Amino acid sequence: MAQLIACHNNHGIVLAADSKALDFNDNGQMIDYTVDRLVQLGRHAAILAGGAAQAGHMAKALKAFVESEGLSDIEDIYQAALPFLGSEYARFLRHKCQQPELDPLLHAYFILAGYTARNSQQPRRVYFLWTKKKLPQLDGDEISNAFTVPRRMGLEYNLNQLAKSNAAIDEILAKVKDGLETLGRNNEEVGQPFTYAVITQYGLEKIG
Repeated sequence: MAQLIACHNNHGIVLAADSKALDFNDNGQMIDYTVDRLVQLGRHAAILAGGAAQAGHMAKALKAFVESEGLSDIEDIYQAALPFLGSEYARFLRHKCQQPELDPLLHAYFILAGYTARNSQQPRRVYFLWTKKKLPQLDGDEISNAFTVPRRMGLEYNLNQLAKSNAAIDEILAKVKDGLETLGRNNEEVGQPFTYAVITQYGLEKIG
């Protein structure tokens, strides 16, 4: 399913994801492998791709589209991402639904994050894109402070407290790392390698 984490405050945005993915091979056997779930969309934007392993390919297709359209502001990217990813998702479903046994692995969801130049007081935007209404339509909800998917309420609470207290970005990143690594030790569905990134007014930085 993929574990995605996002948290932001006045200092910037922290993003994190694991890389474990499940799928079926040609013999119908379930296999697991790694997927790069963080895709940079320009200097100040990125997307996390969760759920089906193919969500990572959808995110990379969005990157190519964003570059071809010259989009850089996260609000423009968000408005383009909803219909574009919805179309990519529908194409994926049309192919996979020929194989009903794959149904549990059909879901895809995304966290889109970045900066806008249209609001100097609150330039950060973080959105959750998911099938809120019905497949394959994607809808978006803005994330106020912190969000995890699948939901990890204890971690979310701690991150929300840090965000609301305007903690330093390094402190938030440390909590995110600790939370994801703990999940990896205790949940077999969460697997390494883990990916971390920080987006600030200076741009996106991937953290090793």
